[in-house]
This record gives sequence, C-alpha cells and structure tokens, in this order.
Amino acid sequence: MFVCTQCGYEHPKWLGRCPSCGKWNTFQEEPEKPAQKSSGEKKKRKHGNRKPQSLVEIPENPAFRILSYITELDRVLGGGIVEGSTIIVGGEPGIGKSTLMIQLLAALRHESVLYLSGEESAAQIKDRASRLSITSEHIKVFCETDLEQILGILQQSLPKIVIVDSIQSVKSEEIGAIAGTVNQVKYCCLELSDWAKETGSAVFLVGHVTKDGMLAGPKVIEHLVDTVMHFEQGHSGLRILRAQKNRFGSVDEMGLFTMNAEGLTAVRDPSTIFLVHRSGTLPPGITSAIVYEGSRSFLVEIQALTVVSKSGYPRVYSDKIDIPRVSRIAAVMEKHLGMNFSGQDIYINVAGGIKLNEVGVELPLALALYSAHTGRPVNRKAAAAGELSLAGEIMPTPFLDRRIKTAFELGFEQVLGPSSEDIEQNGYIGCSCIQEALKTVYSIK
Repeated sequence: MFVCTQCGYEHPKWLGRCPSCGKWNTFQEEPEKPAQKSSGEKKKRKHGNRKPQSLVEIPENPAFRILSYITELDRVLGGGIVEGSTIIVGGEPGIGKSTLMIQLLAALRHESVLYLSGEESAAQIKDRASRLSITSEHIKVFCETDLEQILGILQQSLPKIVIVDSIQSVKSEEIGAIAGTVNQVKYCCLELSDWAKETGSAVFLVGHVTKDGMLAGPKVIEHLVDTVMHFEQGHSGLRILRAQKNRFGSVDEMGLFTMNAEGLTAVRDPSTIFLVHRSGTLPPGITSAIVYEGSRSFLVEIQALTVVSKSGYPRVYSDKIDIPRVSRIAAVMEKHLGMNFSGQDIYINVAGGIKLNEVGVELPLALALYSAHTGRPVNRKAAAAGELSLAGEIMPTPFLDRRIKTAFELGFEQVLGPSSEDIEQNGYIGCSCIQEALKTVYSIK
C-alpha cells in the first residue's frame, strides 16, 4: 500500500500527485495492515450511556494550567501547561528538544512526571541529565517503543506530565511492525492524545522534522493535538520557540533561549538581542525595525543589498522575510519613487536569524532597500515601524505606542511611523506616505 505522508491517503499504486491534498511526490510504500484482532483482544474503552447535550447544559470547565517555571516556555504555551493537553515539539536534530524536555521535568518538582524514550537508553538520558546538573529523584525514566506497553505503564503510574521522545519511534502491533510510517505515527498520536484527555495528564510528543523543516509524519497529526511548537535556530546559540497552533493561547508569542553548557537558558530581555552594536555611522542598507511579537516589542536590524544580476534573471533572496513581501515593497518603490530594481538581485537578511512575519517591518524594509540602492546610510539613532500600502501610504500599525516606548528606552532619538493624532511625543515623526518618510530621513525635496 502507498500512503501520502501529508494527509494519509492510501492507494494500491504509487501516484505522483495526491488526489486528496494535491501534494506532489508524497507517496511512500508501507506494508499492509495485519488482520484485525478479535473483539475480545481489542482494548475496550468505557464510555457509558452517553447522549447529546444542549450547549447550555454543558458545565463550564476552565482549563487548569500547571506552571513549568520556564518563563519562555510558559509564554509560548499561553500561561502554562493545560491539563489533559497534547503538545508536539518539533525541530532540527540537535537543536535542544530533548534538553528542554528534561529541564521541564526537573522544574516540575511537585508533580509526578515520566520520561518515555524510544531512541535513547536510560544511561544516555542519565548522562544528559548529569551534564545539565539534574539529579531530581522524582523524574522516572522508561525506555520502550511498543505502544501497548507504554499505555500499560501510563495507566499503572498515572503521571501528571509525560514526555514521549520521539513519537516517530513508537509503534503498535495493530498497525504493523515498522515504526515511523504514516499510519503508525497517526495511530500512536491518537491513542496517546485520547489517554491524555481521559486522565487529565499532559503529554509532550517530541517530533522529527523533514529536510524542509516541516514536522515529519502526516499533516493530520497536527489536527489531533492541542499545541504544535517548533524550535528555530538563531545566531550564537540562540534558540527561538514558536507555537504554530495553540488551542489554549495565542500563536503570536515567541520564546527565546540561549544554549550553553548548562542547557537552555531563557532570555529575560530580548529588546536588543537582535541588534548589532556598532560605533559610527551605519553602513548603507541597514535599518532598525521595531517589531511586536505576542505581548512584547523589541528591535531588529534589517539588512538589504542590491546588485546587478549576473544571470540576467533578477531574483529576490530572503529567508527571514517573505519573498512576496519584499517583491511587493520593491514594486511600490518603483511605482511611487521612480526607482529601478529591474536587472538587479535583491538580498534581504535579518540580524540574529529571526523570521519576521508582521506588517510593521514594511516601512523599515523600504528604508533599507532605498539605502542599499542609493548608498546613503540611515541615521543610526533612527528606528521605524509601519505598514506600506500599494499606493505608497504608511498605514496604522498595531501597538504603535508600545513600539515607540521600547525604541526610546533603548536610546533611539528618532522613530518613524504612520501619522497618528493620538501620539504626541518628542522624537516621533508621523509620515503619511513613503515619500514623506524618505524626505524626513534624507531631507529629500
């Protein structure tokens, strides 16, 4: 049987394009499912005599959260670990997923916890804990890959927090003997998620990622769980934790950690961690942008470079800011400023390795492109935030007052942004369009 790794669609022959999800080259061969066991051998779940309820009859049950005392992790989770939730933690190999999980269990000293490992031996886990100076006696370790054995241990010990490292290593005899296949991952994830909801325990599933950085396994497992978190790697040991899905909180929050010999350490003040400290004037193509992520603002450095295309086909190289956004800003500048980017390659980078998805980076991106194209540097004491429309207008930006406050607290003397009658602060310059913003920065008539 051939199974689509994205949606789980099955077909007896290999197909280039999945008829269900439309993805290309996602089919992989898997052994057929063995014959189903008899009803007496199957695991029974007691549901009682249930019947549909009216919405007003359902009692309110506010989610109870357990603080992990790892501030950046609690921030991404929305305020703590919700009882009965299932959370996937994905990331590149060696980025620190297992380190974060063992530190999480060490911080929960007053909870019953269990570390289930299908990839490492107990001695290897002990060695990692020793390197991190973790000697907590309350952490229980169990090394097993068989799902039925794991569910038996869970039902027997009933831990409050469970770590499964990793979900791709767990297999069930009811599905087949090979771990990591689409059906295995989907089935094991569903069983562990059902157990978490029945018992009120929280289950963390460590997941592998593909070469494209996506979570390995069918896309359906992201719909089965409550929260999907992903680790990204920044510069100089920086680790960025984001939530791609969160049923109990926002997906806009971002957790920052630094990796050192003691493990992962939360970054308390991220305001300047993405800024490059220089003396003197800035090089051309550099602009400071005020970014707002989740519930806090900080500054990042956007770097731009424009050069004549060697291949004859102009391209945009940008992996930290979406390429369509960069192309749109360049098109707006061509239309309303008379600039010519045709025949040139555009390179965009963000210092610190952080990916930016919010609209507030569009004005500083335009300033960086203009500076790179003309060779005229921007004032090093100036920062910017604002959305740029197709008409060249600078649109209102969310949480503008908090962005301005952060910039001035960090020593910036000038902040450019959209025109606002509500903000009257020395040093803030509201601009209605990109021409007015450039006139302010460069005194262009």
